[in-house]
Amino acid sequence: MGVRTGAEFIAGLRDSREVWLGSERVPDVTAHPAFRGAIASLARLYDMQHEPAYRELLTYPSPTTGDPVGLSFLIPRTREDLARRRQMGKVWAEATCGMMGRSADFLNTMLMAWAAKRDYFAQQSPACAERVWRYYEDCRERDLFLTHALVDPQVDRSKNRAEQDDPYLCLRIVEETKQGLIVRGGKMIATAAPFADEILVWPFPPTLTEAEAPYALVFIIPVAAPGLKIICRESFSHPGQDADHPLSARFDEMDAVAVFEDVLVPWERVFLHGDARLVGQMYVGTRIREMTAHQTNTRLLSKVEFVYGVLCLMAEAIGTQNTPAVQEMLGEAASYVEIIKSTLLMGEHEAQVDPSNGVIYPALQPLQVGRTWGPRIYPRLMEMVRRLGAGGLMQLPASSAAFDSPIGPDLEKYYRGACIPAQGKVALFKLAWDLLGSDFGARHTLYELYYAGDPSAMMAGFHREFDKAACVARVKEFLAQPAGPAH
Repeated sequence: MGVRTGAEFIAGLRDSREVWLGSERVPDVTAHPAFRGAIASLARLYDMQHEPAYRELLTYPSPTTGDPVGLSFLIPRTREDLARRRQMGKVWAEATCGMMGRSADFLNTMLMAWAAKRDYFAQQSPACAERVWRYYEDCRERDLFLTHALVDPQVDRSKNRAEQDDPYLCLRIVEETKQGLIVRGGKMIATAAPFADEILVWPFPPTLTEAEAPYALVFIIPVAAPGLKIICRESFSHPGQDADHPLSARFDEMDAVAVFEDVLVPWERVFLHGDARLVGQMYVGTRIREMTAHQTNTRLLSKVEFVYGVLCLMAEAIGTQNTPAVQEMLGEAASYVEIIKSTLLMGEHEAQVDPSNGVIYPALQPLQVGRTWGPRIYPRLMEMVRRLGAGGLMQLPASSAAFDSPIGPDLEKYYRGACIPAQGKVALFKLAWDLLGSDFGARHTLYELYYAGDPSAMMAGFHREFDKAACVARVKEFLAQPAGPAH
């Protein structure tokens, strides 16, 4: 098949999936206003793969058919391959202002990493390794849109999965049959699940005791699988209101809980099961972290660049761009752009080929700087938006359509900026409010804080894994030197 068009992506979502929004079962997610904006934005990404201006950046020839396939499936063998993957992700991230953390390249990258390390799955059985590779090739050739659900329901975190009052609160194997595994339980937070083709499931954090072996499973199934129920949060979308809600009208990805009610997972879709050690070590053992951190830092860079641009325009709009305090703040924001950019480039510069599979992996430590600093950078940027916007974020008219009403002249007079007419300033500040103050904006701040896990645990883990030997040795060497002559 090769790369899909946006229309083909949308058509694939019209199936029997069970999606709930409040008390309503959504009969067709492509027609529902809560999902329409995000689906259209994702469809645009698929269409870009066919456009001459982007085709070479976004696709590469399939190793099996020669047809164009998405470049996010490319298994990198050289630093140039890593750079191509980054450039591809940057094009898509810029098309969504960095606001869609679950564009297709994220899960494509995870699946690619598993395929590159399929020998890891062979530790359970050679069949498991073959299933991973076959699924990777199938997904690449059909250009599927995947999401995942990893986290257990947030009920009683003082107990592990096996200690909960209900053994099927967390997703668990019910039984093994000739056809596959029967599974029951819940998973969160399945971002973009209502409009994904398929959903990948595994336990995260991967802290599994031997008693939790029935919860140790890794598989992928269609969102429309019988017995799978998707329960959505409240929609933050404002369909058709691009002028007043420029981000939330387009990019609200939707988060959901996935409920499995005795769902059959065919054996060809089961990659690991019943082995707490293998599932628990998979995150590190398959080197997912290096590959996904490369993609997520690329998206974060686009998002930070976008917010920095908003800050610059806001300062100009109110005439404070030359104020020393504002320049200091904007300089700080610019430094964050360079910090994230540096993590990407250094990760590629220090990349090394894994001799076990001939795949090149970006260096993890530089990329982890982006993952540990992102949860600190983004809230700080939102604080800057708040400081610059101040009361101006509260004086916005309820609708941009008011400029064509009898109060239009008043708006033109009192809502203008230092060097920008009223309509331009209102559009800019509505964008700033969508970033900062709307429910959509609040969700994004929460997302950047926790999408990679607990930020405190991330930073502590960075210290534990950091190659500190040379730094410590230098201090010990200095302390071991004889005292210098007395003065």
